[in-house]
Amino acid sequence: MKRDSRLSSVLHALLHMAERDGPMTSEELATCMHTHPVVVRRTMGLLREAGLVRSARGPQGGWRISADLARISLRQLHEILGEPAIFAIGNRQEMPLCLVEQAVNAALDDAFAQAEALLLARLGEITLADLAADFSRRFAGRREGKT
Repeated sequence: MKRDSRLSSVLHALLHMAERDGPMTSEELATCMHTHPVVVRRTMGLLREAGLVRSARGPQGGWRISADLARISLRQLHEILGEPAIFAIGNRQEMPLCLVEQAVNAALDDAFAQAEALLLARLGEITLADLAADFSRRFAGRREGKT
């Protein structure tokens, strides 16, 4: 089953950008995201429209974060990316005539809705600053030989 990894890729790229003193080019970001620079430019364009990044052209150009990491939640990024489906499973038929399948669908729809609401609420509580702090702790632990 193919999973949508856009949120993970964007988080990865943004954290690399946060650690960098200067801008990152689309080519550098494409390398860290394992994608093509065109995909990076399209994705960063969405983030620029949302006011989270900015870009500059020229020899010293590239992408930079323009928002406070503590104000960017994972849920906000999920929404910017077009709210990709949370779950890859679903009903066999959306409008079944069979009463048994209708009962199955109702139970699954309710469970999925509750789980999605819980997950989206949690994503709203986690910020890029939280992830950056976790990275810093992990990096410090590696330097001290604890990993």
